[in-house]
Amino acid sequence: MSVERAFNFRPVSENVATSGLLNEEQLSALGASGYEAVINLLPHDSQYAIPGEEAIVAGQGIDYFYIPVDFAHPVAEDYAAFVRAMGACRGKRLLIHCAANYRVSAFYAIYAWEHLGWSATRAREHIASIWQLEDNPPWESFIATYIPGGG
Repeated sequence: MSVERAFNFRPVSENVATSGLLNEEQLSALGASGYEAVINLLPHDSQYAIPGEEAIVAGQGIDYFYIPVDFAHPVAEDYAAFVRAMGACRGKRLLIHCAANYRVSAFYAIYAWEHLGWSATRAREHIASIWQLEDNPPWESFIATYIPGGG
């Protein structure tokens, strides 16, 4: 099964894609698919986490960044770690994932608004193309602290 078939897969630029959960076969295909780095926002203790994910990814020579984001309580420190990881991945083909592409779409939209010149509207539309913030008040409030026009 190809990486592009991962749950809620979205290419966001020539070198960056986001997604929800990948299975072991998809994780094992990342290197052959040209990915050079992975940022995982899904905590290892999640029921959806793939045991041994880091070893599967790193074993292909792919840089691996693990930032466990509590879905019920996103915090600024996690986003700051995400910004650092994005900087470390600059110029590399990158996949960013979590369970459903909710955490990732939010963090990436904030990052794109702050660092890539996306408008607030574009950033919020990116999130809305995957999930509805109003169904998740902690995230609606969190995103509103960064991107104007909501919350």
